[in-house]
Amino acid sequence: MRIFQGIVEIAGQIGTLTGALKKLGYHAVGYNTFHSYLGYHEHLINTDAVAIRNNFRQILNSYDVFHFHYGTTIFPDYRDLKILRKKGKKIIMHHWGNDVRFHDLARLNNPYVYTGDSPPNEEIKQKLQILSQYISDAIVQDYEVYTYVKPYYKRVHVLPLAIDLSKFKPYYPEMTKKRPLILHAPTNPDFKGTAYIEAAIQKLKRKYQFAYKRIEKMPNAQVIRLYQKADIIIDQILCGSYGLLSVESMALGKPVITYIRPDLVSTFPKSLPIVSANPDNIYDAIKILLERPELRFKLGVRGRRYVRKYHAGKVVAKKLINIYNSLQPGGY
Repeated sequence: MRIFQGIVEIAGQIGTLTGALKKLGYHAVGYNTFHSYLGYHEHLINTDAVAIRNNFRQILNSYDVFHFHYGTTIFPDYRDLKILRKKGKKIIMHHWGNDVRFHDLARLNNPYVYTGDSPPNEEIKQKLQILSQYISDAIVQDYEVYTYVKPYYKRVHVLPLAIDLSKFKPYYPEMTKKRPLILHAPTNPDFKGTAYIEAAIQKLKRKYQFAYKRIEKMPNAQVIRLYQKADIIIDQILCGSYGLLSVESMALGKPVITYIRPDLVSTFPKSLPIVSANPDNIYDAIKILLERPELRFKLGVRGRRYVRKYHAGKVVAKKLINIYNSLQPGGY
């Protein structure tokens, strides 16, 4: 099985999945046209859209499975999908969140959600209608995203976020530490709820001794080194589900605060060790972890165990291969 992934790298997932597939013995190549300060490069061909289009014929003949991400394909008008179907290729689309997060639908179960980085509803709908004409199957990372795309595709598969666990050595919080360090790393402060988090931090500083650091615009590899020193990591408190920062933090053995929507709790494994908090109770969530160093340690241990079981690259890649095997050549 020869696997193409592209063309927009989101949270290092194309590279991570490609690397995990290679370790399982598959021929997989990741192409990326979106370049940011995060600096993802492993298992990727970092290029531009024009170069990929110019090599379309070669790419067409080189792969059996075309795994697209973020609602993009090789051509902006999706003309490649018709050709891929005609050639009998397996095709799947991986949606990630703000590419499909309908504004009104997102607010039905979540009064806190931020959708300012999502396109207008009509634009999302039009794109999904076009894509689903040619693609029968989609992948999402969790059931928060599932809701938005389910009406359009014949089948929607839930595939957890993946990380290369070998790159994450656990650094569990020290229970005797007098001045714990809280980290928050917002790629988009509005989406993450940074203003609410920092308001709570300022209030807590009046009563507790701790350090707080906000990390922005750093390469992912550099950020990971900073996470190692943390005692508490706060991810996102508006979206209603957890993202890559939470997974990486748990892999490092850190307790994590993220908002998990109440209606989605049952869709995750019961062992999920995340402390759920939203703008209304973020102060109390941080306060509990500041007051209970033994809880910080226990959550760190449980988080590492959780990631090993559900998010390790090899585990996720095996699930992905099962999805590929279920696809029909040529689409429907």
